[in-house]
Amino acid sequence: MRKLVGTRPLLLCGASVVVFNEIGHILMMRRTDNDSWCFPGRAIELGEEVREAAARELLEETGLHAEQLDIFDVFSGERLYYKYPHGDEVYNVDIVFKTKQCSGELTINHESKDARFFPLDELPSQISPPVIPIVEALQKVSAEGVFN
Repeated sequence: MRKLVGTRPLLLCGASVVVFNEIGHILMMRRTDNDSWCFPGRAIELGEEVREAAARELLEETGLHAEQLDIFDVFSGERLYYKYPHGDEVYNVDIVFKTKQCSGELTINHESKDARFFPLDELPSQISPPVIPIVEALQKVSAEGVFN
């Protein structure tokens, strides 16, 4: 597709997962391409079910198996626009899941250089731009007591 459109904006549909540990901290990955923090997840493959894509990406990027995935929200619009360091532009539609039930040992693949659990009120400052609206929504529902 990029051969046809070059770096012009494309609509990119993806799935990501917010993993909560036993004390309510969330897992974030530090990306290698822009040195920013994000949640495990990426593009949905053609013909792939969204929930399966989220589980697959979580496993590929973290080594964790999701025992259960619940939908958190769907994010789209201007705030999910992103221009990659190499110049490709996208408007993301991100279907975000949440889970407190994972098994396996936390590892990282080539897409990340670090993975850590953070309290929602002590997140790193360098968050990938399309992830900011998701973080804000998580902090809002946390402040409202939804995750307690």
